[in-house]
Amino acid sequence: MKELTLQEIGRRISKLRKEKDLSQGELSKLISISRSSLTQIELGKRNISVLELRKISEVLSVSYDKLLADEFHPKRYVIENPAHFIIEEERISYPSMNPVKIKEVLLYLLEKCAGKPNVGETVLYKLLYFSDFNYYEIYEEHLSGATYRKMNYGPVPQNIETVVNEMIDAKKIERFKTTFHGYPQTRFIPLVKPNLQLLKASETDVLDKVIEQFSDWSATAISEYSHKDIPWMASQNGEVIDYELAFYREAPFSARNYEEENV
Repeated sequence: MKELTLQEIGRRISKLRKEKDLSQGELSKLISISRSSLTQIELGKRNISVLELRKISEVLSVSYDKLLADEFHPKRYVIENPAHFIIEEERISYPSMNPVKIKEVLLYLLEKCAGKPNVGETVLYKLLYFSDFNYYEIYEEHLSGATYRKMNYGPVPQNIETVVNEMIDAKKIERFKTTFHGYPQTRFIPLVKPNLQLLKASETDVLDKVIEQFSDWSATAISEYSHKDIPWMASQNGEVIDYELAFYREAPFSARNYEEENV
């Protein structure tokens, strides 16, 4: 008998949940755990107690023994589109920062938003976060390739200071300190225009939608909203946020229209 990994148990639970047409929110309520905890279980990132496993088995109408059996074949689970699952196996969830692309993305955001008094460093980086995760959710590809960690003030892009300093040295942007509603604020002004030849139409479309939705928000509002996004909620403090968590979003955070895909 082979030993089951947490990842395999999580995959089985996820398959059975989808077979019963239950959202993560619905299942988590039925078994009395938080949605973020269920997300971590399905990703194999959280231990699951015997009591939780038995509750899940009851709700999903599968015996405890069958859920943990060596051979797992859900009776009604049918892969309607095998190609979709091949894509999921091949997509790369671990980002690799593209130094050219991230600079053009920042220039694009700044060209559209730098004149707004609320768009300081915090709002800019949250716009980058939502652009990156929305793009990955929709197209299953990375936009800027930035890596984010869960920090107290929301998702924080790693090594962003290096990128910003390089842009300042190259005279592409200027950084200055000011105040906004009595609080210190770091702002950036673009000195050059983004090279639109380096940005695909799909990328600017996602950027424009993020700008339209969030660019008028305060730093506090957009930070608090990011704390309710499942990628942030399901990650541990200081941990790198897995892009795959974007596929566990539900309204109003989800950027992908799954209903149209299932028609």
